[in-house]
Formats: sequence, structure tokens, C-alpha cells
Amino acid sequence: MTIFDNMVPALAGALAARGYETLTPVQTSVLAPEASGVDLLVSAQTGSGKTVAFGIAIAPTLLDGRERFTPGAAPSAVIIAPTRELAIQVRREFEWLYAATGARIASCVGGMDMRKERRALDEGADIVVGTPGRLRDHITRGSLDISGLRAVVLDEADEMLDLGFREDLEFILAAAPQERRTLLFSATVPPQIAQMAKRFQRNALRITAAGESRQHDDIEYRSVLVAPSERENAIINTLLYFDAQSTMVFCATREAVKHFSARLANRGFAVVALSGELSQAERNNALQAMRDGRARVCVATDVAARGIDLPNLDLVIHADLPTNPDTLLHRSGRTGRAGRKGVCVLIVPFHRRGSAARLLKLAKLEATTQAAPGPAEIDARNRERMLAELTDIEAAAEDEATQVAEILAAHSPETIALAWLRHQMASRPAAEELSDRPVPVFDAAKAERPDNRFESGVWFAVSVGRKHRAEPRWLLPLICKAGRVTKREIGSIRIFENDSHFEIISERADAFAAAVEEQGTGEKGVTITRTGAAPASDHGAKPKKQHRKGQYDPADKPPFKKKAFEKKPYEKKQFEKRVGDKPAYDKPAGAGAAKKYKPKKRFGE
Repeated sequence: MTIFDNMVPALAGALAARGYETLTPVQTSVLAPEASGVDLLVSAQTGSGKTVAFGIAIAPTLLDGRERFTPGAAPSAVIIAPTRELAIQVRREFEWLYAATGARIASCVGGMDMRKERRALDEGADIVVGTPGRLRDHITRGSLDISGLRAVVLDEADEMLDLGFREDLEFILAAAPQERRTLLFSATVPPQIAQMAKRFQRNALRITAAGESRQHDDIEYRSVLVAPSERENAIINTLLYFDAQSTMVFCATREAVKHFSARLANRGFAVVALSGELSQAERNNALQAMRDGRARVCVATDVAARGIDLPNLDLVIHADLPTNPDTLLHRSGRTGRAGRKGVCVLIVPFHRRGSAARLLKLAKLEATTQAAPGPAEIDARNRERMLAELTDIEAAAEDEATQVAEILAAHSPETIALAWLRHQMASRPAAEELSDRPVPVFDAAKAERPDNRFESGVWFAVSVGRKHRAEPRWLLPLICKAGRVTKREIGSIRIFENDSHFEIISERADAFAAAVEEQGTGEKGVTITRTGAAPASDHGAKPKKQHRKGQYDPADKPPFKKKAFEKKPYEKKQFEKRVGDKPAYDKPAGAGAAKKYKPKKRFGE
């Protein structure tokens, strides 16, 4: 018995040529006899080989005993994916998987030229891969005929519902023939997915891929603790320390992607950006640069990177902490795919350790905590890698041997080794210097802040107060950055009219004062000075204004008496509504008073 049993021969040959020796649990499950020809509701984590799984699952239904597809027939299958990149990725996988069957595969995704897609559909397509909105547009306009569908696949169904595609999905499923197979693949099966399955599937077989209870076994998680002001330097050092062939750095916003990708490019990294503000062509070019090896680092937002599968992606860095465990798992799942090992690094500022600990606990993950790598550690790793590269060099070819002999004849081995070493060091970006401050004490198990009571705290004053619209959420980052301290090392903050006072833990007071004296606050006209003692309760209070007749006593004010107002009855004026001609009336006394005024006759009277 082989892994290719119960599989269409053409697809078995494609997998064998691709080097498949074993199948993942989800791929094995869809080939089981009880899964043949029925609707499937499959839950499997990202990176588990779902694309190949539903590709081999629907093949018998589409071919129906034939070896190749019939030319000119209407589409037999529609694959629906949540994002453009994932749809294009599925198409790329299907092109090699179905190559021997002669299948014509078309894609319909937003952001691409709709006229080209329509021409491809008119020329004939056996399998159509697309996003919900664009597929619905083609169906509505009559350019996509789904009357002959035999199978519909919803990939990453939970993400499609999260992105608001429920109405489009229901429209497509309702328009498809009732006698079809519906395969629904989802990382989780929340109630809304179960409801959709009940409505649009017929006695679906529920499959939970074996081994999914332990998520991301092939991913090593690390938490890198950094000072808030050194977060970007720590990311650069992390990239240099691991020196992965391919890396994804996740940021929370488009602006963060733009800023950090520019900084990495300036530091000499081969980097591309991926965010929602880019056109589809720019996003495709960025992904292709990663696949070709022209770029080694991709800085991306969550939405732009949904479902992306990059080859040889060995490292994922969370530059900004995810907001929930699902996002953490989704981001991290870009590495450690299909049996490959991967590393996931969370960049955790000191004041966010509690959030990181809770996030990992909710995701049922464990991470090794470490400090950010410094220049010495990176230099040691570079030496190890360079020596390892020399041991893996193959024997010289005939034309290379002649040049090697010429170089050895002209230069000493020491000179050649020095030239090679300098070339290696010049090709690697320099590491960033990090401060050697001690990491504040923290109980990760409880995910609580340290108990800083500030019994002997030292007070400082900053030259902005209420009249400058000072508030804690603006003062706190200014103080942290100016004095190179963390939020936990700052105690009370008291804002007065002209200035504000704050407390620094005694162990950091001298270092804080030295840092402020060295670099200032970074804000024009804002200074920080050491006061030592807590401010008085009436500090900065305005003196009370003296009453012109002496000290004002509220008791001297007579009691307030409500004035009685007489309510007058409302007199409604009567107006006579006149229709037609105005009645004659007497002209006032004076010239011609005896004459009666007669209105002019109107037309037709």
C-alpha cells in the first residue's frame, strides 16, 4: 500500500514528481473511503497542506473516470479564497497538480483586469479560482457560467466570514447547482461556519485532521525582551542573528510597514513591503521577489499576508504584538509548514510582557524568553556560519581549478583568506548597539507587573502643565524616551497649571537625570529638572481673587427667590382666507375718497 492509493493517477504522478514521500494528516483523511464523493467539513490548521488536500479530494468528481478534461466544457469546479494572494497561490498549486489532466485554470480576483479574466473564461476554464466579490461580479454579468459545477470549495472559510464575505458566499452557493459536492475548509468551526455547512451541505462528513490538538509543533517560539526605545534596533539584530533565508516581519499598520521597510532598506537588507495600500501588481511583484530570492525580508500587515505560503520561510518576527491569539497563530503559521522547522520571534517591550504572556497562554503556546542579541553574539554567529560555508564547498570544476591555481600562485593563503573575510563582513549589515540595562523583575506565570511601591522615589518636574494641554498619555512616552526608563519605573504623575511633576524609582533616578541632561526631552521648549521632593498640594494654584467689598462669604448671599411669572392666555389671530378676487373696499379719506375701488378684471371674466 502506497500513499497514492485512492488517488487519481494523473495527480499521483504530479505528487511523485514533486518529491512527495508522505502525506499530511489532512491529505490522508480526504482520501479515506468514507470521504469519497460526499460533502466535507474539514478543520485543519494553516500550513497543513490543505490546498493539495482539496485538490486530490475533488479530482475524482471532476474527471469522473476520465484521464483528461473535455475541451470546451463549462467550469467543473470553483475554488473560493478570502484574499487575492491566496487565490493566486491556489491557482499556482493547481497548475502543477492538474498539469497532466489538461485542466484549464482561470483566476478571478479583485484588483486585476476584469476584461482579461472575461476573455480567459470565454476561451474555456475547467477550474476557476477567485475571491468572493469578483466571482459574484462575473456570475451577475453572465461571464461565468456555473450551471455545470460539480464541486465548490471554500478555503479558509472562517477568514472569509471575518472579512465580511457572507453575503457573497451565500449568493454563489445558492446559484450553484444543488447536485454538487461542497467542501468547506476552515482552521476552526465556529457556530456561523457550522450554520453555513448545515444550510449548503448535504450530510457533510466532519474531518478533524489528526495532530491538530498540538498546534505549531514545528515552530520554535521566542520572546525577545527590549526597551521600548530600542524595539527597531532589536528587530534588526534579530534578523542578523538568525540570518534566515526568508523572513516575514509583521507590523500593525500600513504606516509602520512603510517606515520599517524603508529603514531596513537603508541598512542594507533586501526587503519588500506588503500592505493593503499597494496595488495588486505591486503585491504580486513583492511576493515574486521573495520567491525568486531577490528579497529576503518581507514587512507586511496582517490583512495583506493572509494565507501566503512562501518557500523556505524560516523566520517570522512580530514587530508589533498581535491583538488576539488567532492572529498570533495565523502570523506564525507562515513558517513551519509541511514538515519544515521554523522560528517565531515576538518582540516584547518591557511594559508589554503581561500582554505577551496572556497572548501565549490563550494560544496554548510556550516561548523561550531571552534578551535581544547584541553585536558580540551576532559576530560569533557570523563566524560560525562562515566556517560552515567553507566546509560545504564542493570540489572545484576544471575551469575553476585553473583560476584557483593562479590566485594561489600570485597571493599567499593569508591574503586570500583576509580578502574573503572582508568581503563577507562587508556584505552583512552592521549590528545595532543596545543598552545593557537590567531587565526589570517580572513574574511571567502571573502576567503581572512588578510591585514597585516607590517608597523612596525621586521627584522630577517637566515644564508643561494644564495650560499646555498636558495629559498622562502624552507625558508618559515623553518621560520614557527622554530618560530611557520603562513605564514600570515611573510612579505618580501630577499635572498642575504651569508644570507637571512625576516620580522615578530611586534605583533609576541618577541614570534618568544623566540621560535627560545628555539628550534632552526631544521636544522644543520642554525641559525636565530634578526637584527631589513631592510637590505641595497647593503647588501652582492661582491665588483667590479678593472681592471689591472685602472677603466674599457665600453665607451673605440672600436666598434665591423664584420670580412668579403670570402666564398670559394665548390669543389666536383669525385670518380670513380669500379665494379668487379680492373684495372691494373703501379707499381711505383723502383725494378721491368717494370713489369705490374696483379690482381689475382678469383674463376670461
